[in-house]
Amino acid sequence: MGQPIEPRRRLLSAVAVALSLTVIFVVVLSVPLGVATDLGLSSAQLTAWIVALYGSSAVVSLALVWRYRQPLLMTGNMFVLIFVASLGGRLSWAELIGASITAGAIVLVLGLLGLTDRLARWLPAPVVYGVLAGAVLPFFVGLFDALGDERLIVGATLAAFLLGRRFLEPRIPAVLPALIAGLAVAALTGGLGTPPAGLSLPVPSITAPQFSLGALVTATPVMVALITLQANAPSVVFLRAQSYHPPERTLTVISGTGTLLASFFGPVGVSLSLPATALSAGPDAGPHATRHHAVVITSCLALVLALLAGYAADLETIIARALLVAVIGLAVVGVFTTALRQVVAGPLLLGPIIAFGVTVSDLTLFGLGPVFWALALGLGVSRLVERDAWAALEGAPDNPQSGPPDASARDSGATPSG
Repeated sequence: MGQPIEPRRRLLSAVAVALSLTVIFVVVLSVPLGVATDLGLSSAQLTAWIVALYGSSAVVSLALVWRYRQPLLMTGNMFVLIFVASLGGRLSWAELIGASITAGAIVLVLGLLGLTDRLARWLPAPVVYGVLAGAVLPFFVGLFDALGDERLIVGATLAAFLLGRRFLEPRIPAVLPALIAGLAVAALTGGLGTPPAGLSLPVPSITAPQFSLGALVTATPVMVALITLQANAPSVVFLRAQSYHPPERTLTVISGTGTLLASFFGPVGVSLSLPATALSAGPDAGPHATRHHAVVITSCLALVLALLAGYAADLETIIARALLVAVIGLAVVGVFTTALRQVVAGPLLLGPIIAFGVTVSDLTLFGLGPVFWALALGLGVSRLVERDAWAALEGAPDNPQSGPPDASARDSGATPSG
């Protein structure tokens, strides 16, 4: 009778992580929706872009999991989206597509030549955790901003999460009762909108790319940096810290190929994502050997989002945005806590702290945003000031900064899924 309970718990952990990631994907939709308004995109162009964002990365992720049995979750790079939005209409839609296609080709060449493999080995885990803590902090803070906006819905969500952490067994994900409670209160208080009357498959359109010099100089280098330095390399470091063996060169080649092909439908950076990898490959996703199940479920849900691309603009009117933000904030509690513990554990301290601070700032230099500069400054400071600690970190094969933090996270009650 008690035999099947453990598989159910594993599935619950994977489902909880997948739901949390899907909520993040839904909230991220606000970025392309805003860009579509600024650039005056047609419904077909917006649909094509959303299909590329979710469909291409989902198919690639499923193929990677099938081949390697590791939690290798590819996404449409959110920072590439934010960068595209930050251009504020200075480039046309066709120019953005051309710049993104070119970026994909460059990343593909870098992967084929093996020039990015050394970068992942050179990045110390404490600095990566500093970036990770800074990257998820806004999501955590957003939980309390949402509480001020929707006290009843978000309050019920938070209360259910805390009660779940207090009374449920440690491996039952508390984010699930939190989401259920939030949806229930939203339904009772009229906080849920009406879904579309009918459903149909999306009909995307392809825009002919324009390879202008201005776009190639302005946008392409930043996209390449975001895909390789901001996304793939730190994610590979995190995967190694969780005792996985990701195929670095293959991942870079696939990122480049996926970006190149998907960008014909809209500017997309197909890559790993550090926050998403931390959720799907970290202790919140369950036992080490089965965490790839979270990637499978997430990818299937992403495919559903791609099929519903024609109704993307309606999603945030159906589910209260405050509820979405609250669930994301609760989902990253464990990731945030684990990252902070690793940042202050040493032996590197100053570099990781600076990486954390820069990540949460609005620093932008030479067209590159805070996440890129967090890595650059964090690494540079540690390399310059903390030489002895850096050498000690490199010389310790089993140092705690590179090992999986599962036990410490569970012992501290840090994981959002219990």
